[in-house]
This record gives sequence, C-alpha cells and structure tokens, in this order.
Amino acid sequence: MTPLELTRVRWDVAEPAPSRLARAGGRAAGVGATMLATAHRLRKIDAEGSTGRRERARVLRDAARRALELHGLEVRSSGPLPLGPVLLASNHVSWLDPLVVASLVPCAPVSKIDVSRWPIVGALARDLGVVFVARGDAGSGARALRQARAALDHGVPVLNFPEATTTVGTSVLPFRAGAFGLAISAGVPVVPVALRYDPPELAWVGEDSFVPHWLRLASSRRARAIVALGEPMQPSEHANAAAVARAVHAEVSRLLQELR
Repeated sequence: MTPLELTRVRWDVAEPAPSRLARAGGRAAGVGATMLATAHRLRKIDAEGSTGRRERARVLRDAARRALELHGLEVRSSGPLPLGPVLLASNHVSWLDPLVVASLVPCAPVSKIDVSRWPIVGALARDLGVVFVARGDAGSGARALRQARAALDHGVPVLNFPEATTTVGTSVLPFRAGAFGLAISAGVPVVPVALRYDPPELAWVGEDSFVPHWLRLASSRRARAIVALGEPMQPSEHANAAAVARAVHAEVSRLLQELR
C-alpha cells in the first residue's frame, strides 16, 4: 500500500447519528455566520464606490478558507501559487472545486449559471466576482468572456473548468477551447491545476443532489483536498486556442496522475 492509501480518510467509521447531525448543524450555523461577515465586508467595498475586483477576490479567498475549515476539509497544495493575472485551468470534480482553488489563489471563478439562482448563495457569489455562464448560450458566453477579461485587466486571476462538467476525478475530459482564446487575447499565462479528494466520494457527478452530498461532508469528521499547480504556460507558444487547450489538458492530466 502507498502512504496515501494508508492514511486515506474514511467515512465509514461507525459513529452515532446524533453526533453526526449535531456536527452538521454546527457547521451550517458557522457557514451562515461566515456569509453574514462576508456580506458585511462586501458592503464596505460597495460604499467606497469602486468595482474593487481585487478586494472582492480576497474576500472570496477568506470566505472559502473559513468554509473549508468549518467543514474539516484540509487543503494540501504543491507547486507555485501564481501572482497577477493568469487563467487557472483545472479539472472539475466537485462543487467544492472553486472554494478549494479560491482558498489558495484570490480569483474570479467561472461557474454555471444555475448557481446564480441558489437562494442567498447566488447573489453573494455574484457580488464576490464569480462569473456565471449558461452552457450552450452564445450570448451568455460572450458576456462571461467580457467579465472574465475585465477581471484579468484588473489583475485578478480567472478560474475556469474547461471540461465543462464534473467527473469522478480519475481522468480528464477533453478541454473546451473558449477560455484559452481569452488567455491569448489578454496576453496572460495559463496555469494548469489538478484536483483530487480524499475520500474520492467527494466527487459530485451525474444526477447527484446537492443537499445529501453536502450533509455527508458536513456530518463527517474530516476530509482532504489535494491540489497540484503547474508552471505557467504561455499561450503565445501555440498556434491557436485549440492547441493551447490540448497542451494544458496534457499537463493537467500529468499532474493528476502524479497526485494519484
């Protein structure tokens, strides 16, 4: 067995249901308090009368760190943390992914538009600089690219999941090229990111419902996210966005294999 297998987090350790429910309830209360504190910080930014994109990215980082800490989710990372505007291109495993990466790098995540409709969370995420996009909607895609470009122009990294869907995390689906065209036009590097979770059941795929998945995490003692960041890649070294997508995909796949 490998050291990782020997230390793998287990969710199947017997524990009384009341203890698990009490833990989940306490964490839910903590999340509520974190959201209130985050909203208060955002109101102060709004009162200054500026867009405050970098400030909002830092508020998101702090909120993400607190949320993960509340849920007993430890984040382990390797590789250089980027400074300045870059496109972060990551494999996609769970609804936790944006929180995990944002806890390491203040950024503007790109998310599917469904999240914007979640009560309270959607409005707060928008105020934090999250860029929402409706897959398959050309108009929505164009607006998202403009918002992402504005973030980059203000020095804020943009986090994208070019698989456009989640997987169980054992391999990487082909990357869509759209965001890599943005990296070319903005003249910013691309940083490949690989994610995996321990236990692997933290993957959120297919028809999984959010609330049962969250309850399982919130009631467990602890979990772990492992993140590998690669060296920045220059899109100008490739012929077009599709070529950049293939090169970054190969690097994310390599990093993921190293994590496994």
